Amino acid sequence: MSATTVEQPVRVVLADDQPLVRTALRMVITDTTDLVVVAEAANGAEAVRLVEETGADVVVMDLRMPGTDGIEATRIITEGPTDARVVVLTTFDDDDHVYAALHAGASGFLVKDMALDDILAAVRVVASGDALIAPSVTRRLIKEFTGRPRTEPAAPRRRAEGITDREREVLTLVGRGLSNTEIAGELHISVATAKTYLTRLLAKLDARDRVQLVIIAYEAGLVSAA
Repeated sequence: MSATTVEQPVRVVLADDQPLVRTALRMVITDTTDLVVVAEAANGAEAVRLVEETGADVVVMDLRMPGTDGIEATRIITEGPTDARVVVLTTFDDDDHVYAALHAGASGFLVKDMALDDILAAVRVVASGDALIAPSVTRRLIKEFTGRPRTEPAAPRRRAEGITDREREVLTLVGRGLSNTEIAGELHISVATAKTYLTRLLAKLDARDRVQLVIIAYEAGLVSAA
């Protein structure tokens, strides 16, 4: 009789300067069997330290915190020696740093008015190695940055080169915030095929995850504010 492998729960650090937010997330995570809160931080510096101390898998990170903010903490964590991934959870309407957070290495971007079950699902997605951005956030992000006048020299726009026409179609839909299931429906292909195209895009464009593909789609001019 072979031994049964027991999967360890995903270790989560909650980083938010609002105790009520941390408490709500901790309470709902406590009711799950596959997630566990290993530490809580009230600012970015604490989050960085606690990730190193606990070996956390995922950080649920607010952006606006005193001292070291969520953007800098995200950059330090994702560029550091751990394998921890960051899910940004913030109030999008009062935060101008979404794009910077994604460039800093965040693997997910969620808004606080999402259902708690959806937030937990996003943590699981990111822990599995994928990435996720709430579609409403993607649309708002694109609208914000395509509508902003360029008043200073910008870095060269990244171009989506070396991909097929079909892969370009998939990249465009990823940039619009569609899920694999939605992409499959839009292009009349199977979900498995959609995933295959996504894997090819990640390799060809040297992208870390789905979030970077969204950024590339924007920078290549494949998505607009329309």
